[in-house]
Amino acid sequence: MRFFPILCLLLASQLLAGCESFTLRGPWSDEPGTTVSQPLPEDVPAPAQCPEPQQVVCAEPEVKVVERVIERTYEKVVEVPVAKDKLVLGEVEIVALEPGGLTLKSLIDTGAATSSLSVNDLKPFERDGKEWVRFKLAASAEDEPVTVELPIKRHVRVQRPGFDSQRRPIVNMSLTVGDITHMVEVNLTERSGMDYLLLVGRNFLKDAAVVDVSRREVQGEPRLPVAQ
Repeated sequence: MRFFPILCLLLASQLLAGCESFTLRGPWSDEPGTTVSQPLPEDVPAPAQCPEPQQVVCAEPEVKVVERVIERTYEKVVEVPVAKDKLVLGEVEIVALEPGGLTLKSLIDTGAATSSLSVNDLKPFERDGKEWVRFKLAASAEDEPVTVELPIKRHVRVQRPGFDSQRRPIVNMSLTVGDITHMVEVNLTERSGMDYLLLVGRNFLKDAAVVDVSRREVQGEPRLPVAQ
């Protein structure tokens, strides 16, 4: 039995070699700290370590420069000089027509080379071996039509968009607008539903008038020349 204390000391030294030491403080200890050896459990994970701090560089914000260009349009009124001896006509004028003695509201048509008149009952005939034409004309549907007979000067073929070409007789007639009276060639046609029976073409306007399409009836009632 005398070897029993020695065996106990050997066992205690082996146990102390396999344990880790830690300090406990408690009311049961007279010393400031007591070292107690306790084995660490195998399933306790290793303490987590904080990652190394990384420097983050923020990109500079993208700045867009937007250029706005505002265009302003100004209307410019240009005064066009007009010769003193020329008439200023609107898009529509009142025209006196002879023979026939009629006064018609007429369209001033700068796109037509020859003036044109819409008539009824257009019939060619022969007189003294020459070609003549007879037709009826009225200022409105309520008026009694007048019959006019004139010699045919020549014929012209007219092509209108969307229509077959027409062979029309041409006669000489007197047109008066304002103070100006001209004897001009007029082609005759039978057309219904026209807003204006007479279209005044360039053969009347040439060297006599200028047209302002923004105005109407500039010249007012025609002033027929006084018979000599």
